[in-house]
Amino acid sequence: MSVSRRNALKKIGAIVGSGTMAGWLGSMENLEALLGSELNGNVNHSVCKWTFGDIPLDEFCQAAKEIGLQSVELLGPDEWPTLKKHGLTCAMPWGAGKGIEEGFNNLQLHDELIADYERVIPMVADAGFDKIICFSGNRNGMDDEVGLENCAKGLKRLMSTAEEYDVTVCMELLNSKVNHPDYMCDHTEWGVELCKQVGSDRFKLLYDIYHMQIMDGDVIRTIRDNHQYIAHYHTGGVPGRNEIDETQELYYPAIIKAIVDTGYTGFIGQEFIPTWDNELDALREAVEICDV
Repeated sequence: MSVSRRNALKKIGAIVGSGTMAGWLGSMENLEALLGSELNGNVNHSVCKWTFGDIPLDEFCQAAKEIGLQSVELLGPDEWPTLKKHGLTCAMPWGAGKGIEEGFNNLQLHDELIADYERVIPMVADAGFDKIICFSGNRNGMDDEVGLENCAKGLKRLMSTAEEYDVTVCMELLNSKVNHPDYMCDHTEWGVELCKQVGSDRFKLLYDIYHMQIMDGDVIRTIRDNHQYIAHYHTGGVPGRNEIDETQELYYPAIIKAIVDTGYTGFIGQEFIPTWDNELDALREAVEICDV
């Protein structure tokens, strides 16, 4: 049961106890109306489809829309028409590059990566989206300073296309401790320095709260100090990347409020792996927890 529904049930109990609306509660339709909750409108809600992999995309989009989500993300061009059919956007498209382990820190991949992103970025813009994900790649013995210079070289070559089409290339911050061993862009400080070296408003970071809690901690302070370099956020419970409720160590209402207080008007993308029998109920609760 979600947080807001718990609160609604408390209100119902108080009403019943007072005896003022006992008859009205006889209608299940009215009961359901009272249990329902409207979102506050301070947060644009999104969700990553891969964590709900068993649900067909068309069915998932319909459910997401009913929950109040505006976006389903980490989807490629072949999947975008399904989003459009349901009136949804893709806050963080996927569709270019060679994956997490092979990225812009490898000079030998630059020509291939840039050609691929230059092919997909116009498609992103034509679909009405304004971001695309990218990755640093693994270290493979490379010094972090060398990797920083290599990434900056490649990304600078891409910025004229990103700027022409008003698409922000977002490098995701991932943890190298638990999920992605050897990944280079694994600390906020490194990612921020890369943003400074690239020197374009069309290159920023995807700050994954789950990953950066593992690597950096001090999440709220880090967001406040570096929000100008962050274009998108992902959620996930720590440890385990499961629900963002009281079963994990982060208090998401405070984190999301801190993000909103920076003036951020983009999307918050749910990227937790549900453990509940009803995965969509878990998603609904996560949206309500983040709806500050």
